[in-house]
Amino acid sequence: MKVQTKWKIIRIIYTFFVLMLLWMMFTFSLNFFSLLLGGIVCCMVAFFTYDLFIEEHEVHIKDLFPRLELFLLFLFTLLVKIYLASFDTAWRVITGRIDPRIIRIRTRLKSDLAQTILANAITLTPGTLTIDTEEDYLYVHWLRSKTTHTQYAADLIKGHFEIWLRRIFY
Repeated sequence: MKVQTKWKIIRIIYTFFVLMLLWMMFTFSLNFFSLLLGGIVCCMVAFFTYDLFIEEHEVHIKDLFPRLELFLLFLFTLLVKIYLASFDTAWRVITGRIDPRIIRIRTRLKSDLAQTILANAITLTPGTLTIDTEEDYLYVHWLRSKTTHTQYAADLIKGHFEIWLRRIFY
């Protein structure tokens, strides 16, 4: 069997398991009929969309199976940042102390998945919104611009997110 065929099968199986896990989370049922229906639907969807879920150039074991324990810590850190930033953003909006700006941030993450998670983490944090991505750059709308220096602003916005994601995916 060719290496490409093996990777295709692995990508289909991995996509199936992720979809099936999401199916069980959303239906919240371990009923036989529910699992059977979910398995059939997830199998068909995985077969036709595996190449959209995992791109060919990202077919590496490290990209498919990131370090789960670090990813859970990343999610906890993200929730804490969201919680703290929500109070700061609410205070700035109430008092009118906002200085919006769009900033171009360079990321050193090479994986498309890691870049997407970084962009979404920035967007989920109140006061920041990822507008666009372009290769290694993110364009972020920042509600409270503390500086005009691009590198310092990027460090403030990305925070430890990029460091965590680099540890998780590389």
